Amino acid sequence: MSSSAEFVAHCMDLLAAQGRPRARRMFGGHGLYIDDLFVALIIEERLYLKADEQARPAFEQAGSEPFGYATRNGRRTVLAYWSVPDDAMESPALMQPWARLAMASALRAANAKHPAPQAKAAAARRQARASPRRG
Repeated sequence: MSSSAEFVAHCMDLLAAQGRPRARRMFGGHGLYIDDLFVALIIEERLYLKADEQARPAFEQAGSEPFGYATRNGRRTVLAYWSVPDDAMESPALMQPWARLAMASALRAANAKHPAPQAKAAAARRQARASPRRG
């Protein structure tokens, strides 16, 4: 087993308390899912957890860094994935608060993309009321 495979397995063990983890190769690294929610990236043997606007301050306060990369045109793109504090990499118990933040961020993102049927119906009603009627 390569050190990369061992690191991926270690990260999955750390996140397993949140649900069923699985890894998928992507972006030259791995994407990690918990119960089909995309919650983390592993790039160059470093774990980055999803952190939206609500979760980001906790990661910033802990001294974490956002994942970013240079594009072909030389610009820097930064994604909503932040490095995990070093101590959280030591045990599932220490990872728990960070994993919860990532899960909550992933759930908010999923709900924003696929709102509940009631929310879709309410949005359609609002749009219909706001649209000028043709008669």
